[in-house]
Amino acid sequence: MAQELSEKELLRMEVEQLKKEVKNPRALISKTGKEIKDYVEAQAGSDPLLRGVPEDKNPFKEKGTCVIS
Repeated sequence: MAQELSEKELLRMEVEQLKKEVKNPRALISKTGKEIKDYVEAQAGSDPLLRGVPEDKNPFKEKGTCVIS
């Protein structure tokens, strides 16, 4: 598709995209970083990757053993 468009059309599309992006609300990383950190720490207690999964609820636990003789 891009090969079919002239350079002028490509630049026009880029300008339109930049106009859309400039309307996005911006926030300071010092604020959003703290919010993300607080959220992660608050959710850590229920995170199965940090706590582990109880054996009775683990869908991947081995059902039996395999013996090769």
